[in-house]
Amino acid sequence: MSDLRIEPVGDDVTLGDWRYVHNLIIPTDPLSADEVRERAGRHRLDVAYLGDVLVGCMTVRPPEGEPAPATVIARVLPEYRGRGFGTRLYEHGLERARELGAAGILTVVLESNPEGLRFALARGFVEVERYVLPGDTVPFIDLELREPA
Repeated sequence: MSDLRIEPVGDDVTLGDWRYVHNLIIPTDPLSADEVRERAGRHRLDVAYLGDVLVGCMTVRPPEGEPAPATVIARVLPEYRGRGFGTRLYEHGLERARELGAAGILTVVLESNPEGLRFALARGFVEVERYVLPGDTVPFIDLELREPA
């Protein structure tokens, strides 16, 4: 795992890689390249590679106001789950959130991703809300960190 490299989205390649992981794991809300570019202007988007192989991506939505929580989302491609990459991405996201002055941590998981939900619950997150985007059928689950990270 020492070869895991996490880098910010900063060019068309990393933007495309982030988009690929997001759209694979969140098929109910696929994003275009332009939507990812816009999102990258508001959020911290990173991608993770094992050597040169794409493993996952991470999003930190900064706190809005003070004090406010940040949202940290770690996504790992299915074939790389269970190997500690999600933990590394999550911890990386927590560091970014703390740098931004977060007064708490939130995350969001698509209900059809039971591995992601187990991951969040195992780290002390508790469910606070479920909602369905217009036109969708699979709920998103908002969670809040209640245990120290």
